[in-house]
This record gives sequence, C-alpha cells and structure tokens, in this order.
Amino acid sequence: MSARQLKLGFMMHGNGTGWGDWRHPRATAGASTDFAYYKRQAQLAEAAKFDFLFVADSVHITPKSSPHYLNRFEPLTILSALAAVTEHIGLVGTLTVSYAEPFNVARQFGSLDHISGGRAGWNVVTSWLEGSARNYSREKHYDHATRYRLAAEHLDVVQGLWDSWEDDALTHDKAGGQFFDPAKLHRLDHHGQFFQVEGPLNLSRSPQGQPVIFQAGASEDGKNFAAARSDAIFVQNDDLQSAKAYYADVKRRAAGFGRDPDELFVLPGLRPVIGSTEAEAERKYQEFIALTSIEDALLIMARSFNEHDFSQYDLDAPFPDVARFAENSNRSTSERVIRLARDENLTLRQTAQRFATPRTDFVGTPEQVADAFQRWFLEPAADGFVYNNSLPDELSVFAETVVPILQDRGIYRREYQGTTFREQLGLPKPANRHSIRRIAAE
Repeated sequence: MSARQLKLGFMMHGNGTGWGDWRHPRATAGASTDFAYYKRQAQLAEAAKFDFLFVADSVHITPKSSPHYLNRFEPLTILSALAAVTEHIGLVGTLTVSYAEPFNVARQFGSLDHISGGRAGWNVVTSWLEGSARNYSREKHYDHATRYRLAAEHLDVVQGLWDSWEDDALTHDKAGGQFFDPAKLHRLDHHGQFFQVEGPLNLSRSPQGQPVIFQAGASEDGKNFAAARSDAIFVQNDDLQSAKAYYADVKRRAAGFGRDPDELFVLPGLRPVIGSTEAEAERKYQEFIALTSIEDALLIMARSFNEHDFSQYDLDAPFPDVARFAENSNRSTSERVIRLARDENLTLRQTAQRFATPRTDFVGTPEQVADAFQRWFLEPAADGFVYNNSLPDELSVFAETVVPILQDRGIYRREYQGTTFREQLGLPKPANRHSIRRIAAE
C-alpha cells in the first residue's frame, strides 16, 4: 500500500452534466429531482470507497441552461438527506458567498456536519453568472476582484463562527445544573468591509472540528485564494502537461502561504469512458460525444462568457474576439478556451466541440484507464479526481473494473480509514482558536 493514496469524489449531476445527456436511452430524464436515484448513486460510490460526493450549484438559470440546472435539488438539502443513507463518504456542497449570509452558511454546513457525524465539506464559490444578482435584489454582480475580497472575509466569518464553542464547552452537568461552561462560549464581534456579525453561533463544533473547504479557482485570484484557504481544489485540466503545471503552481503557492503542500489536494474533474476492448471504448466515446449537438456545445461554452450568444457567428470562421464578455465571468475557463482556439488556430465549431467533449487520457479499457489514473497521480498532476459520469451506468462500470486494479496497485484504499471526512483524507482536525489562546495563556 502506497503512503500517498488516490482521492476520489463523485459529481452528482442527476440527469447529466451536458445539455443532451438526458436523451440517452438509458438515462433517467427526471433524475435531478429523484431522491431514489441520488441514493443509489451515493451508495454505489460509497461501496467503491469514494472519498466524497460533490454537488455543484448555480443560482441563476435561463431557458438555455442545461437540463440538470433547470430543475434540481438545492445542495445542502439533498446532502442532508444522503447523510442519513450513507455512513462513511464525505458530503461536499457548493454554496456562493456572493449571495449568502455567513451566519446562515455557518449554521447550514455546521448542521450537515453534525447530521453526518463529521462528513461535511463546503465548496466555496463566488458565482460568475451576471444574472445571479437579479435573483438577490441586486442590479449588478460583484466584479471579479471584489468577489475574492468578499470571499476571503466571508470565509473568515464562517470559520470564526464554527469556533464559537470550544470542544469541551458543553458540560451537561445535571447535578451542578450547568449546561455549558460560559468561559468556553465566544462571540465573534466581526466588523469588516462586507459583513458585521456578532455571534456566537448557536451550534457546537462537529467531530471533525470544521467542514473541509473546497475551492475551484483557476484565475490568479482564484489560485491564490485556494492555495491559502482551501483543503482541496476542484479544477478542469484536460491534458497531462497543463495539469502538471497547475499542480506545481498551486503547491508552490500553498508553501508560500506557510502551508504544508501535502495538505492541499488538487482534484481535476474527468468523465472516463470505459470499454472491455479498445473498440468498445471508442464506440462508447462516439456515443458520448453524439449526445452533444453543435448548438449545445455553443451553449456549454457560453456559460464561461456570461451566457454570450455564440450562435450569431459563422461556425467555420476563426474563433471570434469575445474576451470582453468574460472579464467579469468565469475568467479562468474563458481564458483557457481563448488560448486553445488561438494556439491551435481553431474555428468556432472546432473550439466548441473540443471544449464540450474533449478527448482525454481516460478513454479505453479498464487497464488503460487505470494506467491514466496512475500516471496523473504519480507524475504528479493530481492528488485524485472528481469523477463525473460520461454515460449512464458508467459509475458501475468504473467501480467494477477500474477500482479493483487501482486497489491491486496499492494507490487506492480497500477500506475507509477513520470516521470523519478529515480522517479519511488524512487531514488534521483544526484546533479551536479560543482553546489555543486559553491554553497558551494558562
């Protein structure tokens, strides 16, 4: 067994990540609001010893949004329900700092952490769709730089609230009539640029101390924020060389912030296609890309350009000059798209198709896919992956054929270690800041 173990998360995307996934003959079109479907997937991922379930989110839709986002569960709600039907797997939910009060966020994730016995994780996002503002009584979305300043302060407040109660504050002394030790309950009294929060939080710390922090930044601001503050980074890197460069970059930044780089996990998202033979894998891959029409591919790409309408351009002309539409949107992804089109001299059609259905190292037989996992893990280009279904039932195929190979090679566990999410990841339990100060003073 290798000392360093592959981390795996499963993206719970109901009826599919793409715009056409729901049309597959074996797809469950209403899966995004079908609890029984989520339960089956969660329990399958847990049986395969995945580290966590991951629920993405968006707080703005248009009629052109993907079917999953048009009609789906709110992350904290579905994860709380799944906590009751799982025992070991981590539960990571996305929640935007731009449109959520820190006190509410601290309560929500603190509650999930208690309900699950210490298995909660928060994917901290700032939101990048301009229309989000109009769902929260604002005319304009925060600009890119402001969003990250707000995120840093928001996370400060939430983590401060999670430390309101020292671990031994609740004495429950019936004979003495003392429910808690008042000296070990602490107000926050935060007064910042964006938030003023008194506290304390009306919820104690969970068995893991605080939920695990995820982040998905790939811009300069995003990488710095993730390297300084997160426990895991969810990133999109389609090729090994760019993945290695990103990995080295954020690990270096983490060290620069005085952190142990080994306690920051880089987890690219991927959609493997697995066949019993190379020919079957290729057939399934063609089945996968056929689900995405060129019209859908343009919509998928448009999300990173603030829903810009790409249909107005000639599909077979060079990729248009649209950088200005991405300045306050998903900057890291839009820059990656523009760079791809420029470096390879692609047309709009080619760029959209490559972006929507990239051909990666993870298409092939179980051995070949396992080889790709191991290669990225050992180079290193990743500490693990966030697995996303390419086709219906592909999670089952992966669990039955690839997982045993990774286990036999000693880079993926056979059993869960510990009971909390942090213990499974090998992360220490954060000490309560007030306990640290009190012990130092004593």
